Amino acid sequence: MDHEWAVEARGLVKAFGDNRAVDGIDLNVRAGTIYGVLGPNGAGKTTAIRMLATLLRPDAGSAKIFGYDTVKESQIVRQLIGVTGQYASVDEALSATENLVIFSRLLGLGRAESRQKAYDLLEEFGLTEAAKRPLKHFSGGMRRRLDLAASLIAQPPLIFLDEPTTGLDPRTRAQMWDTIRRLVDTGSTVLLTTQYLDEADQLADRIAVIDRGRVVAEGTVDELKASIGTSSLHLRVQQSQHIKEACHLIRQVLNVQANVSSEAGKISAPIANADLVTDLLIALRAAGIPLAEMSVQKPSLDEVFLTITGHDAKGNEQQLEQESTEAEVAKV
Repeated sequence: MDHEWAVEARGLVKAFGDNRAVDGIDLNVRAGTIYGVLGPNGAGKTTAIRMLATLLRPDAGSAKIFGYDTVKESQIVRQLIGVTGQYASVDEALSATENLVIFSRLLGLGRAESRQKAYDLLEEFGLTEAAKRPLKHFSGGMRRRLDLAASLIAQPPLIFLDEPTTGLDPRTRAQMWDTIRRLVDTGSTVLLTTQYLDEADQLADRIAVIDRGRVVAEGTVDELKASIGTSSLHLRVQQSQHIKEACHLIRQVLNVQANVSSEAGKISAPIANADLVTDLLIALRAAGIPLAEMSVQKPSLDEVFLTITGHDAKGNEQQLEQESTEAEVAKV
């Protein structure tokens, strides 16, 4: 596609009853890049993807895919996109080859072309040896790779990947990352939603941080990290009853907000002046707070998310995005 922007969204809103799952989201995704949408469960990521993919009609706002309106020109938009959701859409009773052939036929390919397309995709995704095996015998990682392969049959210029590596082991996740990079190298644009901070860090050219239905930060990985300081302090106190007092001293000495992780005794805080760490250590010793470990590091996306939202990336476990109904989809 020659259009500079693959996705342009302005003020997207979607409510389910009293819950505004998406509350005025703006997105700009440049063609030929990987764009990460980062946020916890229930943040509004999947609902936003469904609106961009023409599966849900926005209550307010607008969106364009390569310049085509997702509501007024939805039929054109659907020819330009591929969607891989959080759960595999393949048929477990059929083999990998049969699944891909059926999808190809539904997209209008002939018999011979469908079988060739299935063969090529199975080879690309490392599934050739399991081509004739029923999917009920596939591992989770193999199903996710097949699901992604099915979304690429038409070779769309824009691919939506909604948490594509959820539940995968580290080795299979790394394989999926390599596949996603190859998609962009061959000309596609990828919009990736994830709650894995390392995944966004590894893959995305730009990242939008979404929390409670809104974009709370946007930029490159380096820009987001720089926004909270040049480095971060990590402490672990020996006794958990000292956490509250340690956080108070951090606020007092470093003049920043301390964040306590779900791992007992671990505290992190952004710092702009590393020289102040010495003063903090003196204050901690004077207060009788023994440390198990201490380090100063460049900020990670974990610190970015904690600082921006006030909780970690898995802190909101409500599944707010699963309230969409067939009636909503039917409106599209």
